[in-house]
Amino acid sequence: MTTIENLPAQDRNARQREQEEGKMTAQNTGIFAEPVKAKLNELLDDVLLHDGFGDIRVEVKILKRKQKEVILHCGKQYRFVVDSPVQG
Repeated sequence: MTTIENLPAQDRNARQREQEEGKMTAQNTGIFAEPVKAKLNELLDDVLLHDGFGDIRVEVKILKRKQKEVILHCGKQYRFVVDSPVQG
């Protein structure tokens, strides 16, 4: 596993700045994306258990009113509308 300490100094500084700005933390999604995350984990388990080829594709579209539409493609489509996280 790559940690910030294992990265070169330039990459480490960039990663720390991004984390401070909140761009790389999953904490910003809050509870808004929990159904999407749960379905994605379920689909990943299904693909890994499948005896053959499988793929998963995630599509995100920006909607009005600070919302996003997340479409998970995995043989079928699973559509979710979530509130956009607040960027601080």
